[in-house]
Amino acid sequence: MNIIPITPVLFSQFWPTFVAIIQAEETYAFDARLTEQQGYELWCLLPAETYVLVEDGELLGSYYIKPNASGPGEHVCNCGYMVAAAARGKGVAQRLCLHSQQRALALGFKAMQFNAVVFTNTVAVGLWQKLGFEAVGRVPKAYRHKRLGLVDTLVMYKWLEGCWA
Repeated sequence: MNIIPITPVLFSQFWPTFVAIIQAEETYAFDARLTEQQGYELWCLLPAETYVLVEDGELLGSYYIKPNASGPGEHVCNCGYMVAAAARGKGVAQRLCLHSQQRALALGFKAMQFNAVVFTNTVAVGLWQKLGFEAVGRVPKAYRHKRLGLVDTLVMYKWLEGCWA
């Protein structure tokens, strides 16, 4: 599995995964009506870096990394991850998250914060906890889940500096 910087061509290959995830309205608070160009700008141009995981020519997932805030908060980054449906349960999200933590340190970030992990996304919550993230806050009814209605989100955080050899 290779994790490489995204390109416009790779984003076009990733687009079916991206649009399926946002249209499901179960994990991401992105407008389900985004165009491919708007998705590209949001996922690839606004962040500091965006990567894809490719195996045997197949794009299995992607993540972005960006500052969570500016000024006095710019030492904390934020990331978003998406995994193709056919690749779920195969360690792709874990590989992406571990890579993003290394990139975060290389970019000078000292911590990583996920601002709105949908509480009902138990697979993601469990993985982030396994990788050392703590739920530091819970926001009641902060996400309008397509099937379940209003559900809570978690703020998850990990101090990175000193965690890697």
